[in-house]
Amino acid sequence: MSKHSSHQTTDHNEIRRWTEARDGLPATVRGTAERGEEAGLLRIMFRDDEDLEQIEWEDFFEKFDEEKLAFLYQEKTADGEVSRFFKFVQRE
Repeated sequence: MSKHSSHQTTDHNEIRRWTEARDGLPATVRGTAERGEEAGLLRIMFRDDEDLEQIEWEDFFEKFDEEKLAFLYQEKTADGEVSRFFKFVQRE
């Protein structure tokens, strides 16, 4: 499998490694959390973004598993650069 192809995982350590290697942080879209919930719509934040709010990894993965999500990501772009491409998909 080539490095610029996409990979899919539900492994918390792999997701955290990929995110932190790109200076990313676990986040939620501001205003999407239900009352009493720790996280709303999940995102990875790579820079200050007024629409995103950083959350703890524990809260991130609790919501990730609750929603039965998988993490689709790319290590490198086609030209060999570090890729920040990712998206959350439903587990198969």
